[in-house]
Amino acid sequence: MQEPQTQYNQLADDSVGSRALLAATIAWAVLMGAGLTVLGTPPAASESGEQVVAWFRENRDAARFFVWALTVATPVIAVMIALLRRLILGAYRNVFLIGGASFIVSGAVFSWTWGGLTLHASSLDPMIARTVLDVAVFFGPVFTGTTITMIAPVTILALNSRAGLPRWIGVWGLIAVVEQALETITIFGSTGFTQPNGAMNFQLGAGLTIGWLVAFGIWGGLRGRQLDRVGVPSSV
Repeated sequence: MQEPQTQYNQLADDSVGSRALLAATIAWAVLMGAGLTVLGTPPAASESGEQVVAWFRENRDAARFFVWALTVATPVIAVMIALLRRLILGAYRNVFLIGGASFIVSGAVFSWTWGGLTLHASSLDPMIARTVLDVAVFFGPVFTGTTITMIAPVTILALNSRAGLPRWIGVWGLIAVVEQALETITIFGSTGFTQPNGAMNFQLGAGLTIGWLVAFGIWGGLRGRQLDRVGVPSSV
C-alpha cells in the first residue's frame, strides 16, 4: 500500500512569472559577469609559488573586485534560489535548495582564500602563497558535487515534462550534469586542461553552470508558475 503523498498545484491566481526573480537573476548575472571579466585568468595548480605571488601583485585590485562581487551577489542569489525553489515539485525542491545553499557557502569559502592572498600581496612568501592557493583551487573540482545536486532535480522534472518546466531547461541541465560529472577528474589533475581551477573548471564548467542558472532564473521570472501544497492525499 502506497503512502499518501502531498500533491502540488498551481496557485489559485494562476500568476505567471516573478519580477523579483527576474530582477535578482539579472543582478546576479551582471555581478558574476563583471567579477569574472575583471578577474581574467587566475593562477591554477601548475604555476610555481613565484608565479602565484607575481599574479597577485599584478592583479590585486582585480582579485579584490572579484571577492567584492561574490560578496554582494550572495543575498541576490539567495533570493534566486528561494524563488526558484517554489517552481519545483516535492522532494526535488528540497534537493535543489540543499544544492543552492551549498553553492552559496562554497562561494563564500572560496572568496576568503582569495581575499586573504590579496591583503598583503606585496610581501607574500611564494611557498605560503602556493600552499594557500592549493586549498583554493580545489574549489572547482569539489564544487562539481554541489552543482550536480542543484541542477539534477530540475533536469529530471523538465525531461519528464513535470512541474511545467520546459524541456530545453532539462536538455541544458543534462549537458551540464554530464559535464560536471566528467569534471570530477580534475580532482586528480595537476597540469593542463584538467588541472584544478584550470580551463575545465573555470571556463567550461563555470560557463555551463552559470549559464544554466541564469537561463532557469530568466525563464522562471518570465514564464514560471509557482507551485503550492494543497494537502490533498494522492497516490500518484
